[in-house]
Amino acid sequence: MLSYQHLFHAGNLADVQKHALLAVMLDYLTQKDKPLTYIETHAGRGLYDLGAEEALKTGEAEAGIAIAEDWFPKTHPYRQRLAEVRSSFGPLAYPGSPLIAALSLRDQDTIHLAELHPQEIQHLRAAMVPWDAHIYPKDGFELALALTPPTPRRGLMLIDPSYEVKADYDAIPKHIANIARKWNVGIIALWYPLLTGGPHGPMLKTLQAQFPEALRSEVRFPPVRDGHRMEGSGMFIVNPPYGLAEEAARIEAAFKRLQNA
Repeated sequence: MLSYQHLFHAGNLADVQKHALLAVMLDYLTQKDKPLTYIETHAGRGLYDLGAEEALKTGEAEAGIAIAEDWFPKTHPYRQRLAEVRSSFGPLAYPGSPLIAALSLRDQDTIHLAELHPQEIQHLRAAMVPWDAHIYPKDGFELALALTPPTPRRGLMLIDPSYEVKADYDAIPKHIANIARKWNVGIIALWYPLLTGGPHGPMLKTLQAQFPEALRSEVRFPPVRDGHRMEGSGMFIVNPPYGLAEEAARIEAAFKRLQNA
């Protein structure tokens, strides 16, 4: 299925959790003067206009980054990426994860991005023009298996599917197991929604059995509108970098304060 477009949801609270943790991981990796590889399996368009009709229609950014930005100090890598994007593209611009990665990485680093949606990949190519990113109109899991182990071998993979296809929940643990088998030193970060009915439950049970040392971080937030099934957001991270558990706990605490407000 190729109907999903993230512009309707860009800058929501799930993005806040995902992008804050991503920015912290990339900041940690780039502190060492060694090249690294960034791989993303479901890239989207990379740059979003929160003033667009689609974004305004759902109001998810207004209930997301608009209230959550102050949770992070201005020196936080996530806040720095937000400031850089607004400086270049305007006050209503919001970075997707490919742009957060591109702004975080250095000339010696390598970026690989997969995106199947024909409209989204056109936007992605335009957004990534200033960077030497490798962009593929290809299934993200196929690309991940083809590229691993990557060169350079240090690095991070973000897996962020739309979960429109229910079979993803069953397939993802198999994909991650195969990727980790080939790339045992890579950081593999999976994002997943917390939906009513808990379809993520069996997937997470399998993943935790496969990777007992992985970091699992979940946050909950009120549905943005009646009938909206998403009530939270999760990240499952294989080989989490040093200090990430503490940052995840700090973000979780901020979401809990929001729930209690």
